[in-house]
Amino acid sequence: MQESVESVVNLLESYRGREKVIRTLCYGSQLVGGVLSQKTGDSSQLGKRLLLFSAQLSHCRTVLHLFDDLSMAAYSQSYGLGATEQDKVLRWMSVLINVADQLYYPCEHIAWAADAELIKVKSDKWWTLSTGLWGLSLLLGILRSLRTILTLRRKAQKCRRAAQEDGREGAVTVTVDIQRQIWGEFLNVLSSLADLSNAIHWMPPGFLWAGWFPHWLVGLMGTFSSLIGMLQMCSSV
Repeated sequence: MQESVESVVNLLESYRGREKVIRTLCYGSQLVGGVLSQKTGDSSQLGKRLLLFSAQLSHCRTVLHLFDDLSMAAYSQSYGLGATEQDKVLRWMSVLINVADQLYYPCEHIAWAADAELIKVKSDKWWTLSTGLWGLSLLLGILRSLRTILTLRRKAQKCRRAAQEDGREGAVTVTVDIQRQIWGEFLNVLSSLADLSNAIHWMPPGFLWAGWFPHWLVGLMGTFSSLIGMLQMCSSV
């Protein structure tokens, strides 16, 4: 029991851990609130309160993002043009993802400041731009993960052939590690697809399925993505 409490405390004390918990609670509340509201025809007080709670947590995340620019810039600078990446396609995908992520934050900041009436501009176009950049980053991330999976599968096949021909146990161990990496990339694809579906929903009406999702479906997609993120973070510790 004590170890579980300490694990939760350690999770909440880290910025990334706290952000993931808030994100999971935000989408989880939207999922449950949306289901209750739909079942009772918006007459459920609990459903309304959960949706309001979700909205406040979403606003909390937006405010916390005000402090993410510097860390994102440091990461982009450390990666640079991906000189250590041997695959040129993966390299430029990663560079484009970093550019999209870096531009996402100031666009979101401007949209937030406009809604807070700190600056006199319309927030709609800035929310659309930030959502578009987020969607672009997700799409590129999906393509990068798919290419990585194909590369790892080819590598795993070579290791299996080497193990069969030479009977080396080390090759089997390497194959297990590669399968673990493939599983991680597969989870990235599932998580990004769920987030991308929500990103498209939040685009202006007329763009694919923009505006079609009910609250519960947005919450379901976000909760699914968030739980994958929590799983990956806990497994990496």
